[in-house]
Amino acid sequence: MKNDVVEVSVKGVMPTVNGCAVFLGTDEKAFVIYVDHSVGNAISMAINGVKKERPLTHDLICHFLQGLGARLDRVIINDVNESTFYARIILSMENEVAKKIVEVDARPSDSIVLAIQLQRPIFTARHVYDGVEDMTSILERVLKQQSEESE
Repeated sequence: MKNDVVEVSVKGVMPTVNGCAVFLGTDEKAFVIYVDHSVGNAISMAINGVKKERPLTHDLICHFLQGLGARLDRVIINDVNESTFYARIILSMENEVAKKIVEVDARPSDSIVLAIQLQRPIFTARHVYDGVEDMTSILERVLKQQSEESE
């Protein structure tokens, strides 16, 4: 798997007119996935460790996984088609009889929230990583602008 995927992290979440831009990447390259406001806020809250009064949907999913004894092993952003990204969540369950691995189709935005909350890695398929536009300069410009505004 090491050559087929690239481990990425969330580099920033920026509000846009129609939702949020989630910047993912490595030290060499960043790319953007556009998500709706609610999931963008959920990603931001997960990154910042915001405590919620009541469980939100992603919290509930984490509670289900824990209650079932399932583990989220990793998230893989496995495809992109006309700016729509696709992801797979890899889950595992083990008991005294057997180990079961389950792959679930999911939106990358939801997958990212779960991976952050459960402190699990996020990967991008090599062909996706190589094929997306490098947005590092835009990310750096936005982060610099935010830094200057907060001073």
